[in-house]
Parts: sequence; C-alpha cells; structure tokens
Amino acid sequence: MAKILYFDCFAGASGDMVLGALLDAGLPLADLESALGSLMIPGYRLSAERVLRAGLSATRFRLHEAGEAPHEHPHHHGHAREHGHVHEHDYEVGPAPAAHDEPRQPRPHEGHRSLADIVALIETSSLSDRAREKAIALFRRLAEAEAAIHQMPVDQVHLHEVGALDSIIDIVGAVFGLEWFGADRVLASPLNVGGGMVRSAHGVFPVPAPATLRLLEGAPVYSSGIQMETVTPTGALLVTGHAEAFGPVPCMRVERVGYGAGDRDLSGTPNVLRIMVGHDDHEPQAQRVVVIESEIDDMNPQIFGILLDKLYAAGALEVFYTAVQMKKNRPGTLLTVVAPPNLRDSLTSIVFRETTTIGLRYQDVMRDCLDREIVVVQTPVGPVRFKIARRGTDILNASPEFEDCARLAADHSMPVKQVQGLATQAYWQSRRE
Repeated sequence: MAKILYFDCFAGASGDMVLGALLDAGLPLADLESALGSLMIPGYRLSAERVLRAGLSATRFRLHEAGEAPHEHPHHHGHAREHGHVHEHDYEVGPAPAAHDEPRQPRPHEGHRSLADIVALIETSSLSDRAREKAIALFRRLAEAEAAIHQMPVDQVHLHEVGALDSIIDIVGAVFGLEWFGADRVLASPLNVGGGMVRSAHGVFPVPAPATLRLLEGAPVYSSGIQMETVTPTGALLVTGHAEAFGPVPCMRVERVGYGAGDRDLSGTPNVLRIMVGHDDHEPQAQRVVVIESEIDDMNPQIFGILLDKLYAAGALEVFYTAVQMKKNRPGTLLTVVAPPNLRDSLTSIVFRETTTIGLRYQDVMRDCLDREIVVVQTPVGPVRFKIARRGTDILNASPEFEDCARLAADHSMPVKQVQGLATQAYWQSRRE
C-alpha cells in the first residue's frame, strides 16, 4: 500500500504552519535541528510549543532570538502589526500605513538575499543530496516568479519577501520533514487564500499577493471570506511544490495527524494547517508510470550529472544511464527517466533543453513497489535513518541511509562499512526488544 501525506489547507498555509504540522505529526525537533546544520546562526534557536487555535490543540513552530522568552512575539519593533500567520516575510494585512507611521525595523536575522546567497546557505545544511536539490529548485522557482513579476533577471532578484533566515529555515526544514516521512504520494486540498489587502515592500496589493498568486498557478484556490492573508508565498511554494494532485481527502487509512498553528487565534475557525499521514486503503496494486528514453552520443559527459539533478528536482522517480553502442559504431549513453505520467511534458522539456538529443520516446508502463517508511535507529555512534520496505506486515528489507553512516563515520574516524554494520545490528536488536 502506498504511503500518503495529505495537506488539508482549509485555513490556508504558511511555511511555519507546514513545519508545525510536520512536528505535530511526529517529526523530531532534534532531527530537524541537525538537518538544518549551519543554517542556524549563533543567537537563535528553534522551538515547538503547544497552543490552542479556536480550542484545537496545535504545534506552533518558531525561530527565537537569544534571550527571548517563549511567549514573546519575535516582531516587536516599529509600529503595530497583525498577520494571520507567523511573520515569514514583509507582508502586512490591513489598510496602508499613514505617512507619519514609523517604519518597521528589521530583525538582525532578516535580510535581502539573492538566489546565489540562499543556495550557498542550503549547501551547508545536512540534507540528503536529493533534498538539497529539491530545496534549491523551490527557491529557484520562487526567484523566477519574482523576476517575472518585476521584469528583471533572476540573478538580480533579491528575495526580500522570503529571504530572511526564518523563511529559509521554513523551506529547507519542510523539505527535510517531508522526506523524513517517506511518503510515496503527497496530495493537497484546494487552498483557502483569504481576502482583503496585503502590504509588501512594493506597495499595497489585493490578497493573494502577486508572488503568492503566481506560485499558486494551476492549483485550485478559493476564499472563505476571511479578511487576512491565509496563504503566504512560502506556504504556496511548499504545498504546490510537493503536491502531485489536489482534491478531497483520498481513500486512506490515517495513521498520524498533525496540526500546525498560525500566529493568530481566530474565533470560530481554527487557524491551523492539518496534515494526515497514512496508507492507501486499497489492496496493493500496480502503479502507472511513464518511461522516457533517449540515446545520446555527442554530448559533453559532464552535463549528464547536471541533467540527473535537474530531472530529480523536477519530480522524476528514477533516472539512470546505460552504456550503449550506436550507429557508425560510436559509443553512446542511453538516458532512462521513470516518472509520474502527469510530469511527462515538463521532464521532456528538461531533456530537450539540457541535452543535445533531437528526439526521444516514451511509453506508459505498470510497476509494483513495496511499501516504504523511514525510521530512526539509535546506534552506539549516533542516530541513523533506516529505509524499511514491507509487503503487508512482512519486512523484506531494512537499509541504513548512506549519508547518515558516512557522516557518523567521519565524525568518529571509522570506516563507513563499520558504521553500517553497527546500524544494522542496532536495528534488528530494536526489533527483538
């Protein structure tokens, strides 16, 4: 049975709400802090605290300044502000400020960062290679949206709206959290975008704000009539960047539920993002995928590595290369991409844009997969994630994540194979206890 993660966006979505919901559903805060690595600069810390939203218990994720008490609001400078969610960007909801209003003073960890600055920060995180590529792809999409709105080159865009440290942590942390759950499919409801006007660095605009609306292209949206910004740019980016389809709650057996709290406690409606994690409630069945292939014999081989990263970041399930002998007795490379059928056009465009091929072929095929999940095992040298493969209740394979083993091996000056052995022994010992 396929593992499903479902975003229920009945009250919208923001970056901190996504992380709060993931933590509420079981993502360990310590694992999140470890994955973020040196993104966390001295003087700041993360917290996950229980709050009530319209009487519903939820988790509020926050980034704190040094010395700040948990109950204090991190935005205390300048004139009064009021938002629907934690302030992940410079948007404000409400009437435009009067000319005499004191401008808001930025927090020390806020800043206007370029895409290159943010990519450099992400590279310092402890995410897996695939998760780093996903996070970079999300920020590239965000920069492209801003560039299109403001009619400027991508490399000149400064992401002042979501370039602050807290928003970078929201996006990178959410990518890690979604990978940690190991869902085979990520789905989402239509998004409640709210209403009214929103104040940004560029002026006052109707909700949803221009960048948010561009990121929501192709996704179903609606407004419940509430006069505030309920979907932020970061929330739109994370939900649309991961969900493969939108609609009502799918037929699934729910195993975990998480509620991520927004900043305000509204009367009558809980200001939360809900996620549900479970398994497809159908008998195991084959999945339909598309296989895209092309032989290439005239391309710089260095490009193949870049192509692989871009295809994975765009949603490919598998990408691999096979050595082949082509016409005129020339050695070549067979590119094979396995992907969800709805991504065929976008992945084909990447292949044509990034390679020298002038043609490719594709076919729809069926595949069977074991059910998979990620568990964390404590070993004598530190925690290691295990990828567990099942058919029904039978565990058929348990494999330690290589990145975790390699990191611990470096930390303890041990061979990687020794750490893998310790991890495997610890996993099976935990199964017997």
